[in-house]
Amino acid sequence: MTASSATVAMTHTVHILAPAEETEGTRSRVLRWLKCVGERVASNEPLLEIETDKVTVEIPAPAAGTLSRVLRGEGEEVEPGELLGLLDLSARGEADAALQPPTAVGELPSSAEAASRSQPPSQPSGSRAEPSPAVRRLLAQAGLEAVQVKGSGPGGRITVDDVLGHSAHPTEAASPAPAAIEPRHVEPTRRVPHSAIRRRVAEHMVRSLRTAPHVTSVFEADMTAVLAHRDRHREEFTLRGAPLTLTAYFLAAAVSAIREVPEVNSRWTEHALEIFEAVHIGIAVAAPDVGLIVPVMRDVGTRNLWDIAHSLQDLVGRARAGGLEPADLRGATFTLSNHGVGGSLLAAPIIINQPQSAILGVGKLEKRAVVATENGTDRIVIRPRCYVTLTIDHRVMDGSEADRFLEAFVACLERWPLDDAI
Repeated sequence: MTASSATVAMTHTVHILAPAEETEGTRSRVLRWLKCVGERVASNEPLLEIETDKVTVEIPAPAAGTLSRVLRGEGEEVEPGELLGLLDLSARGEADAALQPPTAVGELPSSAEAASRSQPPSQPSGSRAEPSPAVRRLLAQAGLEAVQVKGSGPGGRITVDDVLGHSAHPTEAASPAPAAIEPRHVEPTRRVPHSAIRRRVAEHMVRSLRTAPHVTSVFEADMTAVLAHRDRHREEFTLRGAPLTLTAYFLAAAVSAIREVPEVNSRWTEHALEIFEAVHIGIAVAAPDVGLIVPVMRDVGTRNLWDIAHSLQDLVGRARAGGLEPADLRGATFTLSNHGVGGSLLAAPIIINQPQSAILGVGKLEKRAVVATENGTDRIVIRPRCYVTLTIDHRVMDGSEADRFLEAFVACLERWPLDDAI
């Protein structure tokens, strides 16, 4: 998704369009308009915000003028390239408050129609504009009637924020409804409306399970060699400006294993398996107030350990600060979930990020007692170890291929490094 584009429909009117690029399978909605109809706006000034599955994108004004029409309200879903509103470039900049779009993109109303639409639509006394479909759904989820919520939009229209604000501060809303009488056997509950992102994640997870049969293999990795290498080079990496994290080693080892089993880096299609030459790895990150987000590190197969660590710091930092661009979330061919950073020992299955064919999981690193054979004698030793899993699309691979991948992945970690190169 890129910045919004605009086309000149007439001499003094510019179309405000939704970004034309879109990730396959994602959807967008209008989060909020930052300007009201009739309000002046400078060129490149933020005009509205659009929310995709994972990020919020500001749409700047394509030119200086007056916002004359809003065609998609807050909470409404939009298609790539869809007409969202009109910007009046004329000196007078008279606002057109009508919310109905022209019959076709580029076809504007006649002068007479424009004059009639410049007045707010008449409504019966005491009535207000109908809520959008998204607002109606939110009202239903919250168990509210429209009359209970005070609308702050044009003509008293109820917005998404109005509903959420009412839920947070019910005593501030107009005409509160009588409290519902619950049956005695029903425990009191607290309703938390789903965010758009949480709904999309849920839909994506269910769709993935319905699309692909999931199978998970589990191995255990001894991290002694990696930790020794990290101790030798951690200070050097810090001085160069990037922390040397265990995730950087996992990414490098994943590339080595993908070379052994390239089917892991692929996607299933109706007539053929598409195996990618480049390795673009999505890294699952828990971002505050957003949830799970998966920025993509590109061309990991061409990077050394320093490049991986430096890029990882940038991606994770921007993900947690809300600074990712839509392009940062596109094009992954494989995904790594280092869920061990949150204390998890084992997660299976980890849902595959469609249309990928596999996802690698790494659990918490901890010291464990294991049996080691030295000079023909078995003895119990303490080693730093972690569980690693590979969940595969069983249409693409069998368990034997998942095992070969994990065997190569673990071997790379346990023999690290072959040449001590970074």
